[in-house]
Amino acid sequence: MHQKTSHSPLTVMLVDNEPARAAIVEQALIDNGYKVIRRLENTQHLTQAVQESLPDMIIIDIESPDRDMLENMSQLTKNNPRPIVMFAEEDKSASMEAAIRAGVSAYVVDGMQPNRFKPILQVAIARFREFQALKLELETVKTQLEDRKLIDKAKGLIMKHQGCDEAAAYTALRKLAMDRSQRMSEVALNVISVMDLIGGGK
Repeated sequence: MHQKTSHSPLTVMLVDNEPARAAIVEQALIDNGYKVIRRLENTQHLTQAVQESLPDMIIIDIESPDRDMLENMSQLTKNNPRPIVMFAEEDKSASMEAAIRAGVSAYVVDGMQPNRFKPILQVAIARFREFQALKLELETVKTQLEDRKLIDKAKGLIMKHQGCDEAAAYTALRKLAMDRSQRMSEVALNVISVMDLIGGGK
């Protein structure tokens, strides 16, 4: 999402297959301080449309999400995530869960009601930001664990090959990293590759 100033309204991409209803919804969004920058009749080219128009959030008004729609939202969430608010008529828990898994920040049953727009959209944006922060934190932890595994394996190989202790192996890895201006994990991967090549990794 773009960083908005106090004078720039949040931009919205509206997906609705009923033009008359979409026009009413667009006016309601404008009345609540939002700017609709693009309308789509379906989610068939959602990812491409988002890449072209870069909306701050997406609002989808439908009866119920189908398989293709969920797949399109999953692709968008993977490649170019945005807060997605879905207003639907179907209240089946399976549909709600599938929509949430596909990246929907808020699934609202009983259709749109203009007087509810602002709090719903604000909550959806807050939930989206929180989820993205948790996702980034998880990815950071996973990367750190993978790096640690590489470094530990490289240290073990150096200890075995050089007949040194763990501290000496770590010092050797760190010196290599500093000399080459590389991360410890990158150097560790190189060491493992070389050892495998010469048969020292077994």
